[in-house]
Amino acid sequence: MHGGIKAGFLRTFVLLIATWCLMAACGGLGDEPDAKMDSLVTAEWLSQHLDDPNLVVIDCTVLVEMLGDGGIQVVSGQTNYDSGHIPTAGFADLMGDLSDNDSPLQFAVPAPEQFAAAMGKLGVGDNSRVVLYDGSNTAWAARVWWMLRWIGFDQAALLDGGLAAWNELGLPLSTEPASRPASHLTIALRPELIASKDEVFASLESDAVSLIDAMPAAHFSGEMVMYGRPGHIPGAVNVPASALFDDSGRFRSNDELATMIESDRNARSITYCGGGISASADAFVLTRLGFTDVAVYAASLQEWVADPSNPMEIVSSQDQISR
Repeated sequence: MHGGIKAGFLRTFVLLIATWCLMAACGGLGDEPDAKMDSLVTAEWLSQHLDDPNLVVIDCTVLVEMLGDGGIQVVSGQTNYDSGHIPTAGFADLMGDLSDNDSPLQFAVPAPEQFAAAMGKLGVGDNSRVVLYDGSNTAWAARVWWMLRWIGFDQAALLDGGLAAWNELGLPLSTEPASRPASHLTIALRPELIASKDEVFASLESDAVSLIDAMPAAHFSGEMVMYGRPGHIPGAVNVPASALFDDSGRFRSNDELATMIESDRNARSITYCGGGISASADAFVLTRLGFTDVAVYAASLQEWVADPSNPMEIVSSQDQISR
């Protein structure tokens, strides 16, 4: 009798082990996202996890070039990607299918379906983990990070320090294009993560909304003009995206960042800049600091200043002295 019970137990145990192994081999266990991945990872971490089967690395570089007349132009980072990128990384083209190029606004947010399809072509699926980087100030990668959150995908991180941090460690670069198979990314849209002009205008009369300007301080005050009209949207506070980073290009500590943003973490916060890029870096930091209701005004000043009925405010010399 006891021998029959023992044999039955062994058969059940062996069957359970076999079932577990089959599930793992088929991806039922091994393909689940790692919930412990932080939203900000180091180059050391990435180098150790680069071969993880569900990790998708994406280069989001856009280049800002100075013109002879003192102006600037933005161009795709595709050439930089082709000349050397983090191994396995695909290229996300913010000048191409990650923007609505039918819009008169630069870097206009595309339809959710267009964005999800573009990310799917890069191999991003529902069970992927994603690390985003760029070759300049991380704000371009932050914009893609924010749009991923907008369509409901949360398993993404920024590479702290971007490509420069990778290069500082002497880690290898590749000139091979990514060969990751396409995947499917389900949309669970969070429309509240993208603010409209109408919402921003309504916020001018509301103390319940915090407007955060990510432009340089000189633009905020009105000393310099980049978008046709000087200053900032009335009521906004200035947290320049450049101030989020230390001299190495890495994000400052959360303690340092928290002293720069003194707002109610449960209130509605809307970030803006010129075209919704630097604003995404501010939004990334707000989210990491625990702000619960953050949006990016993606059209930002390029849309706002085009309508003369939308007010702009400058900081007087006396105001600057009192600060």
